[in-house]
Amino acid sequence: MVWGGLLVLPAVAQEPVSETPGAPGVAAPPLTLEEVLASTQEQFPSILQALAKRRVAEGESLAALGNFDLVISAEGTSRMSGFWDGDVAMGKVTQPFRSFGGSVFGQYQLSNGEFPIYEDQNFTNTGGTAKAGVVLSLLRDRDIDARRFAEKDAVYALREADIDVLLTRVAVQQQAAIAYWNWVAAGQQMVVYTELLKIARDRDSGLIRQVASGATAAIFLTENQQNITRRRGFLTGAERDYELAVNRLAFYFRDSEGESKIPDKARLPEKLRPVSPTDAAKLRTLTSLPATIAGRPEVLRLQNTIQRAMQRLQLRENTLKPRLDLSLEVAEGFGSIAEGGASRDSTDTVVSLNFSVPLQRREATARVEQEKARVDALQFEQRQLEDQIDLELKSILLNLRYAEQLAELAELEVEQSAKLEEAELTRFKSGASDFFLVNLREVAVANARIKAVAAALATRRAQVNFDAATI
Repeated sequence: MVWGGLLVLPAVAQEPVSETPGAPGVAAPPLTLEEVLASTQEQFPSILQALAKRRVAEGESLAALGNFDLVISAEGTSRMSGFWDGDVAMGKVTQPFRSFGGSVFGQYQLSNGEFPIYEDQNFTNTGGTAKAGVVLSLLRDRDIDARRFAEKDAVYALREADIDVLLTRVAVQQQAAIAYWNWVAAGQQMVVYTELLKIARDRDSGLIRQVASGATAAIFLTENQQNITRRRGFLTGAERDYELAVNRLAFYFRDSEGESKIPDKARLPEKLRPVSPTDAAKLRTLTSLPATIAGRPEVLRLQNTIQRAMQRLQLRENTLKPRLDLSLEVAEGFGSIAEGGASRDSTDTVVSLNFSVPLQRREATARVEQEKARVDALQFEQRQLEDQIDLELKSILLNLRYAEQLAELAELEVEQSAKLEEAELTRFKSGASDFFLVNLREVAVANARIKAVAAALATRRAQVNFDAATI
């Protein structure tokens, strides 16, 4: 598999196809697993939904950065009547920054006329007054505040959305791969029962002639017709299972417009082969359980949730600290002395400290304890999740190993039952056997082939689950 991309799983073994599909009388190429997964990757609704949610998280992340945007403000006051005639205009630029929860600002103010003493701060020289300053938080809000929390939390939310997209893709494509292999297996089972029914029907034509000529008793014809009825029942059940598998696969198999696409029966692969011993051995040897567990998207998602909770805890603890803010500003007047007098014609440097401490902090303390409890609960959940994944991986490897062995035994049983069928037919033609035993041998071969298909399907399912668990 590729992280965050297409689930790459081994395709079923195919016979080479040289014909051009779509031409009259030309066989269509077998449908491959990669083709199904590619259509799912691009068009499946839940994947598109997860991508849309990620865009929402991306927008929230950008919005959180707006807390540090440059802010320009302006204001003006003009007295239209009354004893005082002072006019003032002021423009200010403020830039928040992340360190110490601080901000810097630059300001320019220009006034004209007379102001009352309680508005004395409005006086400037004729060229106005320029001011620059910085505000810093030394205790509360020094390491974290609402702005920085929102920014970091939005980053975690975006990371969570990325993991959710990956989890959705893995889950959908895991289900799509299993639906594909179920479709192939159902098609192979239908082929087995079709061939079994054809044998009985071909024999029926010969028996009709033999009974008519008196060479064979009528009871043999009746018995064969009973076999036909029974085998038609087998085939009907297989056709039902195939149609169900078609519908399931069509749910994942999508066209370029995102619409469900019915897989053509003509595109069934000729054979469902189990995972090769070499590939299975590679799957087992390439797995490092601790590294695999640590890299699982579910674990990464929970770790991300824990980090978000730790950020909330840090923000809550911040409210318990006393506030101590430091501000520094420098003001410079320009031009000649105006109505404000000589006191406006100097360079002023002002340093100030602002201190406050809450005496009763019961609510803040309670909130901190709540967040600590949430973090503890999430850490216990992570431990359980890691143990659960460890058990899952071991179970998958166990299933894969036994599925391999059962597939080998099933193939051996097919070979052995085919030899017995051939020997029974030879004895029947020489008169040393009877029709009942021949029928049993034919059914035994069909059952062995069905078991082989089921065993091969089990290896493919185990491989799909392994790939999904070790992405």
